[in-house]
Amino acid sequence: MDHYNHTRHLQEIWLDACEKYRAGNRQPETYFDADQLSFLSSVGLHLMDVYDYAEDFETSKEPDFATFLSVCEARRDYFLTVQESVPSTKQLDPETLPAKTDSVRGIVWLPRILPKAKAKLRGELPPEIMYGCGGDRRFFKENNLHPAEFLRVNWAYEDSPEKIIDWVEARRMAAHG
Repeated sequence: MDHYNHTRHLQEIWLDACEKYRAGNRQPETYFDADQLSFLSSVGLHLMDVYDYAEDFETSKEPDFATFLSVCEARRDYFLTVQESVPSTKQLDPETLPAKTDSVRGIVWLPRILPKAKAKLRGELPPEIMYGCGGDRRFFKENNLHPAEFLRVNWAYEDSPEKIIDWVEARRMAAHG
């Protein structure tokens, strides 16, 4: 694995995915060749990690490449250090996600995004669930959070969900005065 140039490789893959989406290709399984899939796997990513971000960028102009890259970097760092480059064999069951309207301490979406963030860090999101989807982006904007920052806080307080909630609440209060 070429660690020095991995961000360049991610950019090339993302730009290629955006181009394919713009050209009308809606079949993510056709987006990447064996070398690209091998590279993605070596940094803890799946094809949907790229496709979902390219699709959303092409349809709503967000998240941009910088956000995509920073989210991928958080995942890569977790994969290489905590998981020691060994992919998880588990997958989040979408049926277990809290409702989109659930809240904790008055913060809507927080109960839903907490397990999504943990699954993203661990590479356990199923293909139909995106970390950074429109609902997630609304949550991040409303609470003045960056998606990659939220992943890193989830990593830092992995065994202390109350600390994550405290952090989000403090950031929210600072953003809303």
